[in-house]
Amino acid sequence: MSGNIALLEQAIAGARAENRAALIAYLPAGFPTVDGGIAAIKAAFEGGADVVEVGLPHSDPVLDGPVIQTADDIALRNGVRIADVLRTVREAHTATGKPVLVMTYWNPVDRYGAERFAAELAAAGGAGCILPDLPVEESEVWRKAAEQHGLATVFVVAPSSRDERLGKITAAGSGFVYAASLMGVTGTRASVGEQAADLVRRTRATTDLPVCVGLGVSNAGQAAEVAAFADGVIVGSAFVQRLLDHADAPDEGLAAVRELAADLAAGVRKR
Repeated sequence: MSGNIALLEQAIAGARAENRAALIAYLPAGFPTVDGGIAAIKAAFEGGADVVEVGLPHSDPVLDGPVIQTADDIALRNGVRIADVLRTVREAHTATGKPVLVMTYWNPVDRYGAERFAAELAAAGGAGCILPDLPVEESEVWRKAAEQHGLATVFVVAPSSRDERLGKITAAGSGFVYAASLMGVTGTRASVGEQAADLVRRTRATTDLPVCVGLGVSNAGQAAEVAAFADGVIVGSAFVQRLLDHADAPDEGLAAVRELAADLAAGVRKR
């Protein structure tokens, strides 16, 4: 079965046709439970997200700040497995018809088997994979498997990336480019900063792929700021924090996720 890279591309292109940025939400699988995580993804879509990244919980999430680390720890303590991540993708995509990616560090995929993971992600209706710690030079095995199964391979670029390096990364990627707005880990910030706009400008000079910005966006104002220069706005920690804030009232947590998505969806339309 072929994956849904085309659906991902259509979602971002559709947002551009509406003269706005796409809203991309991130939520980890298995948090607060597997079923609760699936419900949270559906809530994000219901609120207005165009795409959702499903995080594969990892014991050493080097790109992730304390909020997502806390969620990952809860998921891992509850025994989440790759099968649960794939089930999350399948049920979220089946219920909504929207593009769902997996964001994961390379080690779990490598141990599972790149070909096996790609085949099963495609069978689940996945649109692709974001691999923040996989060097382009070591990515050929994954990229071949992803291409064979109709999956996007999304690489991460950072403000520290030199122009030549940006060219190598974007030439190897597909779907979109994930531009980290700052040097550091995920989490909410008071402002996104000018580094992000400069990184998007430099990245666009190397590729026709959409460039989507993540790290630090948490409200409609910041979403509007980023939407003014990026093709997509990626929000993760703010969604996870809503669920953490309502740990004892899951329905309220889902309502909070839906409300935040609606707020951010309004923000990306104010570019």
